[in-house]
Amino acid sequence: MTAPALAAPPQYPPVTPLPPGQTLQFPRDFGAHPAYKTEWWYATGWVKTPDGKDLGYQVTFFRAAPQHDADNPSQFAPHQLIIGHAALSDPAAGKLQHDQRSAREGFGLAYAKTGDTDVKLDDWRMVRAANGVYHVKLAGSGFTLDLTLTPSQSVMQQGDRGFSRKSPDPLAASYYYSEPQLHTTGAITRTGGKPLAVTGVTWLDHEWSSAYLDPDAAGWDWVGINLDDGGALMAFHMRSKTGGTLWAHATWRDASGKITHYAQDQVSFTPQRRWRSPRTNAEYPVATQLATGDVLWDIAPLQDDQELDSRRSTGAVYWEGAVKVQRDGIQAGKGYLELTGYVRPMKL
Repeated sequence: MTAPALAAPPQYPPVTPLPPGQTLQFPRDFGAHPAYKTEWWYATGWVKTPDGKDLGYQVTFFRAAPQHDADNPSQFAPHQLIIGHAALSDPAAGKLQHDQRSAREGFGLAYAKTGDTDVKLDDWRMVRAANGVYHVKLAGSGFTLDLTLTPSQSVMQQGDRGFSRKSPDPLAASYYYSEPQLHTTGAITRTGGKPLAVTGVTWLDHEWSSAYLDPDAAGWDWVGINLDDGGALMAFHMRSKTGGTLWAHATWRDASGKITHYAQDQVSFTPQRRWRSPRTNAEYPVATQLATGDVLWDIAPLQDDQELDSRRSTGAVYWEGAVKVQRDGIQAGKGYLELTGYVRPMKL
């Protein structure tokens, strides 16, 4: 009797350092990289309404290559999964408003295209035009976003020319770039209400990887800040399951365009105040002090309750919220802080 044929296990390409002199390639790398296990496009921003009210918003599209036989010709085979998260942070609401969706790629209903950014999940979409302008449109539970993001400066390649390590193990890494200081216009509509014209600034991240998390990693603290002087600051540290720091890195592009990279021994996050979720009982360091070398940045939330429960899509619960940043007691910028692995260790 012949044994049944088994599906071939997936083979994901590793993320490795780029050859000398090589960088990420655009516009190709704005698009999807379907051979890699995970990928995301992540837009976070602060906008103002006509009456001067501050709102934070977050839109993330994930692409995941599931463990299945890539040679399966069926249109119903899950060759790629597309997941979307969207959230609106408004202190008047008292807590984060958020929504999530997921679908297997196919039939024109869900996809992440190669060549340039074009990600779709039913009626949720993020697309980049040839002139670099992004259009983000989606209808979430309780709110609708219709935003245009216009670049004002060049792409910021993170790590070593876009190769970003996450661990002492060099195989735990991603290819990673950011687009800070995206001029943002458009409308936000609450269910039952009229569209509110908004203006502001957005930070956009794009990462792809086959082994993002070290086995000893519990999660990460990450921050992306659009500085008021036109600069940009990104920092993260990967936390171990024993509470220490596995890896850390920061990139600061100042107002003149000068870029400074900070190694793991030059970056630290020191909690200043914690908030306990009434839903998960997790404690998050929602106010923290970030050190990049000898420069200290004080980070405080727009509102404490910005916990996002994505167990119906990615399986994780994490804190992701709008924050203000001070340097030497003076307002310096606005951005987003992401805190993962505080409910349970992260899995991707």
